[in-house]
Amino acid sequence: MFKTLRNAFKIKDIRSRLFYTFIMLIIVRFGCQLPIPGIDSAQVKAFLQESLGDSFSLLNSFTGGSFEQMSIFALNVSPYITSSIMVQLLTIVIPALEEMQQDGAEGRKKMNQITRIITIFLAVVQALSISIGFGRAGALGPNNYNAMTIVTMVICLTAGSSLVMWMGERITEKGIGNGISIILLVNIVSSMPGDFYNLYLMFMKGKTWVQAIEAAVIIVGVVLLTIVLVILLQDGERKVPVQYAKKMQGRRLVGGQSSGIPIKVNTAGVLPVIFASSILQFPSVIINLFGIQTTNPTVQKILMLINSNYWFNKSYPVYTWGVLIYVLLIVFFAYFYTSITFNPLEISNNLKKQGGFIPGIRPGKPTTEYLNKILNYIIIIGAVGLTIVALVPVFFAGMFKANVTFGGTSLIIVVGVVLETIKNVESKMLVRNYNGFLSE
Repeated sequence: MFKTLRNAFKIKDIRSRLFYTFIMLIIVRFGCQLPIPGIDSAQVKAFLQESLGDSFSLLNSFTGGSFEQMSIFALNVSPYITSSIMVQLLTIVIPALEEMQQDGAEGRKKMNQITRIITIFLAVVQALSISIGFGRAGALGPNNYNAMTIVTMVICLTAGSSLVMWMGERITEKGIGNGISIILLVNIVSSMPGDFYNLYLMFMKGKTWVQAIEAAVIIVGVVLLTIVLVILLQDGERKVPVQYAKKMQGRRLVGGQSSGIPIKVNTAGVLPVIFASSILQFPSVIINLFGIQTTNPTVQKILMLINSNYWFNKSYPVYTWGVLIYVLLIVFFAYFYTSITFNPLEISNNLKKQGGFIPGIRPGKPTTEYLNKILNYIIIIGAVGLTIVALVPVFFAGMFKANVTFGGTSLIIVVGVVLETIKNVESKMLVRNYNGFLSE
């Protein structure tokens, strides 16, 4: 990785792209610290910590702490990510969108425009919900909950989210890698120094040298093992061998080459964890945000069961059963998302049209069944890996009170974006070398 970066700085074009990306990220981080006019950020932060606990930890991590401070970039990339997922899911349901997606560069341009429009709509809805919810809960202060405050918050939050989306697209165009992913990466990483400092205060400060070193080794070991597991999940794949039959084309015999269909172990990425966490957090967020009173003991027990703060907690061992719900949701969404993004029937038909076949498997229905069988095995392996990565921080938070804002989900995103960006830089260097070779 360091060798790639060192070589990249030697190339003027790539160096300019890296510098452009760096400037844009500085602007993003500056906006994350810029408060909304008329809003007491300290009061909002105190309200979130007291009333909502860790319900917004995932969102706060994705926004680099700007949501907790209620800055103009409080929504950050969240509306864009939600919009992208919605468009991707709608593409499977709406045939017109599917045709648009397959319509080359022009189709992708239209899809991007639809994603932008939905992003702005979601930003307005989220900004309106947040401003009204915070106002009713008293988080904005007794004299700040009025129409002017609501309008100001909606305009600032929507404009901030739109600006982050624009900067992400500019990074993609003029910088390095996927802009939205890189902004998300920087947001997550920005909170890590504070988390490690909190771990130092909790497990190392005031302890003997032996205890401090032991705690440091355990913390570093857990983080490194999690990162290694994430890398294996991100890069692991099963290649299904494909053989193409020889055929006459004019007077020449072509074909006969071998190839492979790569099927990633983690086919659904980080989305199953995000979906599962969001569904479990949703009831608590709504109840706390709008001040809904829950005096029913059964409802309170259910809320505690789906709250990750009570999992692996020695004081509340019975609520650890909520982990099973979390695991089942991850597995379900892993199968669901993979089923709409990877179509064995379509791949089987394409292979048949191109004269390809899997050795030992007949074309047509047997090929489809074979791909489905392999896919089912791979999905369960990926889901188990995702579950382990997602539960490691939850386990240590429950057993040892080692609370951090970044969790397994954040580490998957960080490692995935870093690997993707490095590959992007290497591909640009490779293209430059080819161009230099051809021009000689």
